[in-house]
Amino acid sequence: MIEVEIYAPGVRTEAAMMQLRNQMDHFPRVRYKVDARHDIVYFEIDRPGDINQQEIHQIFDAIDLVPRFVGQIPEELRTGQTTKLV
Repeated sequence: MIEVEIYAPGVRTEAAMMQLRNQMDHFPRVRYKVDARHDIVYFEIDRPGDINQQEIHQIFDAIDLVPRFVGQIPEELRTGQTTKLV
């Protein structure tokens, strides 16, 4: 299992939470939970092919949030895209 933390300022708003839920419907095999107090979204991914780094960015882009990976991005998710580490 792969675990990823995303810092997404603004995810705590009700509208952003609803849009995130709608976006995650496209990835039924990916579990997630939101720490609204800290604007963190935790992803649990069973298989690397279920989602990748670019798709995670697209989820947050669709709801007008800027995602930042917390810690190191697992090799299984990398898409060659560069991301700032927090």
